[in-house]
Amino acid sequence: QAQLVESGGGLVQAGGSLRLSCAASGRAFTRYHMGWFRQAPGKEREFVATNSWNEGATYYADSVKGRFTISRDNAKNTVYLQMNSLKPEDTAVYLCAASAARSVPLIALAYDYWGQGTQVTVSS
Repeated sequence: QAQLVESGGGLVQAGGSLRLSCAASGRAFTRYHMGWFRQAPGKEREFVATNSWNEGATYYADSVKGRFTISRDNAKNTVYLQMNSLKPEDTAVYLCAASAARSVPLIALAYDYWGQGTQVTVSS
């Protein structure tokens, strides 16, 4: 059974950094677009970043562009999200997702597999 498990969340001060990991198991996600989303209390799930397996491209939400970097290691079946210059408004549960769509999707509905999420809290 395919499974995504996030790790690396925690509490950090504003301006700090965290690196999230998403380990995939149960199947190879080499031919899946891999994305990160986040959801804060009382808010809708929000796109953060995605990495296309076939376009060799990455996409970011404007709110994180220049601060966050998504990468993947297919040999380890793992996706990462390096988060720098964190702000209190980055506080949320961060979720990893995988999509088999033909074109890289930027919306949550297009993703087929989801992890449980990891909490990121940024204090001011």
